[in-house]
Amino acid sequence: MLRRSIIKTIIFSCHQELKKFNIVGRVKMSTLETKSWSSPDDSMTPDKTHAATIKFGPVSITKANMQPGWKWSECIKPHVGTESCQAGHIGVLMQGSIHVVSDDGTEITIKAGEAYRLAPGHDAWVVGEEPALGIEFATDSKDFAAWTRG
Repeated sequence: MLRRSIIKTIIFSCHQELKKFNIVGRVKMSTLETKSWSSPDDSMTPDKTHAATIKFGPVSITKANMQPGWKWSECIKPHVGTESCQAGHIGVLMQGSIHVVSDDGTEITIKAGEAYRLAPGHDAWVVGEEPALGIEFATDSKDFAAWTRG
């Protein structure tokens, strides 16, 4: 029940963002639309990772599957070349557990059913032997969720 409430809240937030775009006429969308994870708009498969992204106008939804042993600094860092993850994340962990350490030393463990917000500048890894499954939301807008891009 908590998961459903969290997802509804996140989807409502994305819907409100889309309404803003529709009001100013920058995005034209049908009123109803579905897409399947079996044919995403984009996908990536770095080591121990499968990430699929579906786009609805300026909003992207990514389903990320991370296998036991996955660690950002080992599996993703070689592809992006930064010392820590420089992406901000807002999502919900549907399965598994992930531990996150920010560049300032703050640490949290995210468990299945919890929504999360992670600022840029962190490392993360799967805890235990259960794969982690996260659903993350993003937008092309400058002002969304927790950060404003310059």
